[in-house]
Amino acid sequence: MEDSTSFITVITEVCLASLQASLVPKGSDKLKRRARIPDKPNYSLNLWSIMKNCIGRELSKIPMPVNFNEPLSMLQRLTEDLEYHHLLDKAVHCSSSVEQMCLVAAFSVSSYSTTVHRIAKPFNPMLGETYELDRLEDMGLRSLCEQVSHHPPSAAHYAFSKNGWSLWQEITIASKFRGKYISIMPLGAIHLEFQASGNHYVWRKSTSTVHNIIVGKLWIDQSGDIEIVNHKTNDRCQVKFVPYSYFSKEAARKVTGVVSDSQGKAHYVLSGSWDEQMECSKIVQSSPSSPSSDGKQKTVYQTLPAKLLWRKYPLPENAENMYYFSELALTLNEPEGGVAPTDTRLRPDQRLMEEGCWTGPPRRSSGWRRKQPLSRRRRLEICAPGRTEKESDGYAPLWFEKRLDPLTRETAYVYKGGYWEAKEKQDWHMCPNIF
Repeated sequence: MEDSTSFITVITEVCLASLQASLVPKGSDKLKRRARIPDKPNYSLNLWSIMKNCIGRELSKIPMPVNFNEPLSMLQRLTEDLEYHHLLDKAVHCSSSVEQMCLVAAFSVSSYSTTVHRIAKPFNPMLGETYELDRLEDMGLRSLCEQVSHHPPSAAHYAFSKNGWSLWQEITIASKFRGKYISIMPLGAIHLEFQASGNHYVWRKSTSTVHNIIVGKLWIDQSGDIEIVNHKTNDRCQVKFVPYSYFSKEAARKVTGVVSDSQGKAHYVLSGSWDEQMECSKIVQSSPSSPSSDGKQKTVYQTLPAKLLWRKYPLPENAENMYYFSELALTLNEPEGGVAPTDTRLRPDQRLMEEGCWTGPPRRSSGWRRKQPLSRRRRLEICAPGRTEKESDGYAPLWFEKRLDPLTRETAYVYKGGYWEAKEKQDWHMCPNIF
């Protein structure tokens, strides 16, 4: 299949009675969720003074001041991927696999919409830290994340919906300072399966880049090509995150894509931006164009008028003073009863930061933070010679286990069950004391 940017679209004028946006209103939660958090204190940060000695280094191993963080953990940021879950709820009812692919692609792009103003880094989770999102009543889903490795930092995630889909992933974050910018590379495959059809999608995340580390206002960009594959039908979607260029005429944060069937025939063109919206246009005819000045030939797609797949929710009022959190993000660290004792909501340094006590965490949390290196030391003592901490049998996640992925041929942590049953019984005797 040709590169996703090597095409030109021509809209065919037709009269369509229904080009309504496939937007689903957000559900009305029976529980009253909070709509704000304390304003972010106005502390200045000289990022260059911290980063100048870190060029080429893995940033997860470098201590950062608390005011470089936002009061959410990486586990909660992974959970934010589910904000536009209604796209998957809608995709359940698609009779066409290529139409379903359009919604899955829009869902994959929507997970980046929260990053456009979110320059601060999330807290690095403790080993064994968990985060649950139990929103079965209003969102129709339950989600669980667990930090399964500390070095390198790796988190496993599993979510299921009563509407007929499940999603799982193990993501390892690799981040390096390149001199003028920071590259953040999430490694690992994302799986999505629809129970009724058996359609099983797999894709990976794009690279995030934080610019203007030395001087100027920090800003973030997404770049790279991702391929979404339906392993049941072999339908494919090539998605391109177009990197920003000062010399380019392309719109900022542009995303393009083409959905093709197992025979390589293109059915839909995708277009939009990762911070605003995505549209799809049905292809009615395709033909090669004349070669351009550089000798490259593009495919001309004649399409029907575009249909809106997804549009970003507006940010809450005063979001600029609340870390630019979305409505969902504002609720993620809200205290909640009945969660596991390892849940991020119970983490003291992050709670203090959310409350605006930025000078508190390093001083008041030193005792519990010392537990992590001590626990790691015990694990390393029982490691076999030549084995790393992650390979050691001295530590095993509670809720996830390592298995060979038959589709990617990689080993990954997948949910083994038991968490929600333990919550129902309020039996957490197996949980480590990490806080």
